[in-house]
Amino acid sequence: MSSPARLNLSAGIASVATAITLVAIKLWALGETQSLSVAASLADSALDLMMSLGALAAIVYAARPPDEDHAFGHSAAEDLAALGQAAFILASAGVIAFAAIGRLLAPEPVALTSETRGIVAMVVSIVLTLALVLWQRRVAARTGNRVVKADSLHYLGDLLPNFGAILALWASAQFGLVRLDSAIALAAAAMLTVGAMGIGKGAWDALMDRAADPVIIARIAELARTQPGVHGFHDLKTRRSGSRLFVNLHVELDGDQSLNAAHAIGAALKHAILAEFPGADVIIHFDPARKTAP
Repeated sequence: MSSPARLNLSAGIASVATAITLVAIKLWALGETQSLSVAASLADSALDLMMSLGALAAIVYAARPPDEDHAFGHSAAEDLAALGQAAFILASAGVIAFAAIGRLLAPEPVALTSETRGIVAMVVSIVLTLALVLWQRRVAARTGNRVVKADSLHYLGDLLPNFGAILALWASAQFGLVRLDSAIALAAAAMLTVGAMGIGKGAWDALMDRAADPVIIARIAELARTQPGVHGFHDLKTRRSGSRLFVNLHVELDGDQSLNAAHAIGAALKHAILAEFPGADVIIHFDPARKTAP
């Protein structure tokens, strides 16, 4: 298994382990406090667990090497999982917003108990979530994995509901207020919606074979243009599948030189592209350069 695959796998395992721990902590806190905000946070963590299990399965599947039926590998599984996660995140944002509005409009708030214990449980949850998000962000920055990015997004979105639960418990204990977390829950739902749309668009673009970012294309073109021995290039095509970049281009070489010399030029260009974009799948075709009339 490659180093990026191992990093992605570590992020997936950490996500599942953290989700299980958070569910256990919040179950205990709900029993102690009877808090609706804690119950909402528990439901969110249960959803996280389900999504983390799905994300881990996608990461493991995507890491499989190419085979006869999947010559380009299995990295599209990452995009499918990310698209599913985006849909679930949107759904959970809708549920959070609906619940928050319901609590704001309810004529009678629900009395809370054992607020201090609940606050301690939520603080522990925040610390665990922050540690996980920091690791996921580090992994995603190094591997570009959309599944890890999506997983990090919905855990980051958990922080606002957790802080909202703490504020609600504190306000209940100090002032008898229990609706303070509703406004924060609405803000969290908005943040989740925006983030999920971004993750979903990226996954959809990859599944539809959309070209890579223009900055990446421009850099590949510059490498081809400045490679010694390359007289020109055309038909530069790119796409992304999961965290993997695919590059296909035609380079124009001196048609009178030996095949070994042409291959050396192509190999040098390929290595230059891989140095800039590690893990990319690069295919270079050789065409004879057009000779100008004397």
